[in-house]
Amino acid sequence: MRDPSIHLPRRRFVQGLGLAGVGLGFGVARPAFATAVMEPPADQGREAMLEIREAAVDFTGRSRRAVTVNGGVPGPTLRWREGDDVVLRVSNHLDVASSIHWHGLIVPADQDGVPGLSFDGIPARGDFTYRFAVKQSGTYWYHAHSRFQEQSGLYGAIVIEPRDGDRHRCDRDHVLLLSDWTDEDPERVYAKLRSRADVYNYGQPTLGDLRRDAREKGLGEALAMRRMWNRMRMNPTDLADVSGATYTYLVNGRTPTGNWTGLFRPGERVRLRLVNGSSNSIFDLRIPGLRMRVVAADGQDVEPVEVDELRLSAAETYDVIVEPTEDRAYTVFAQSIDRSGYARATLAPRVGMSAAVPPLDPRPRLSMRDMMGSMSGGGDMVMANHARTEYGPGVDMRVDMPRTNLDDPGVGLRERPHRVLTYADLHTPGGATDRREPARTIELHLTGNMERFAWSFDGVKYSSAKPIHFRQGERLRLRLVNDTMMNHPIHLHGMWSELESPDGAFQVRKHTVNVQPAQQVTYAVTADNPGRWAFHCHMLYHMEAGMFREVVVS
Repeated sequence: MRDPSIHLPRRRFVQGLGLAGVGLGFGVARPAFATAVMEPPADQGREAMLEIREAAVDFTGRSRRAVTVNGGVPGPTLRWREGDDVVLRVSNHLDVASSIHWHGLIVPADQDGVPGLSFDGIPARGDFTYRFAVKQSGTYWYHAHSRFQEQSGLYGAIVIEPRDGDRHRCDRDHVLLLSDWTDEDPERVYAKLRSRADVYNYGQPTLGDLRRDAREKGLGEALAMRRMWNRMRMNPTDLADVSGATYTYLVNGRTPTGNWTGLFRPGERVRLRLVNGSSNSIFDLRIPGLRMRVVAADGQDVEPVEVDELRLSAAETYDVIVEPTEDRAYTVFAQSIDRSGYARATLAPRVGMSAAVPPLDPRPRLSMRDMMGSMSGGGDMVMANHARTEYGPGVDMRVDMPRTNLDDPGVGLRERPHRVLTYADLHTPGGATDRREPARTIELHLTGNMERFAWSFDGVKYSSAKPIHFRQGERLRLRLVNDTMMNHPIHLHGMWSELESPDGAFQVRKHTVNVQPAQQVTYAVTADNPGRWAFHCHMLYHMEAGMFREVVVS
């Protein structure tokens, strides 16, 4: 049976409706306020009731079912203060079990919200109460950890005010929660990827590309490059598994046409809390006409750095400060890494104003450094150690000399004329919280077979893997080597990941570390939180396909 959703006009998917709606009953409500500037979601206090239920939504002109929190996509922004003891009573009105994970929060293992590890899940038509102390501040988010409920809408932002006041006082404070929505059933999206991994890649190399390469490099070299990619059964345009072919990209639940707007007065300092709450998308974000001062990464303060553009991998957050002085509107433009669509918002002095929306950049192509590592990239050359388990049908690529250059912004951003944020720019003030040298190193390879849409660590998918054991209290180092041509944002639950520079010096504290194709990164971990923890790629479909491990701290 033909899937009607993928035959809708592509423009409708890319830009969505200006009049999206959410309805809790039959049909879809399209309230008048949907066309007005959206007020910040109702904040929840230290004690809150969260209700998970299905509702009809309409982002593209077709009514679809979403999994909502308190009737919204996204759910309400939760606002707490560092030191609070919070109580969250969650009522699950679905016919299946559900869950909420507090992404980036250091909480006891039984409050982390991962079914099968942290707890049994929130039963269908049942309740669960989360209780934990808030020991940190910053910008975070929450999401389901149950199959594809996150893709269906179960996510929201968290803002935690510092106990002793903010290091960077601002006049305005806006949350911009980016996400991706598909009208297709996420189970069907996953099934399609499993049967044909490039089904959403509408940017396959063409005869026209070959002619262009021949003009630029000569016919012989162009044919040689094409043969090399074909021989490896890889594709230089494999940038995103799921694209604007089915995704509509949202900011705070608004489509690009819906245009979420945040207000300011000229001359004010405005903090933007950027959250990539998408299931499977990476965004490159800029605000034409404004520089961004990055002051926090993954909720943790960093030494301020001025940039014109930054990449938000899935699950990462950045706080930036902008200072618009002119009485005009500015577009917040976040295009997907494969340039198949974009999320859009507006900063403006008054309601109803807008600014020009930049065109999408040309689709970038992966290069040899994204395949071979340090042969063409910067950084010191290192040799990887491949486990025997990598030599099997689940692995179609191994990188022997991964690059370690943290100053690489990644494919599509390398040739920018303006300043682009890289991990090398990020420095946590005060250094590491634990100054001990890691006593041991665990090397893991991020592996996969693109054609089979098989993803794993060391060639072993989660269902066949044994847990990784950390000794409680130890300081250890994780070395991650990306043997694939895809970006993998790796998230360790329950503990901080303290990213190291190529020479082993502490760099920045994060909860999610994006590992670029053919790159190696290392970070130190203090195993100070006992329990069973999830460790996985935050590309939802990669995680479901097997790039997931259990970490046991005992």
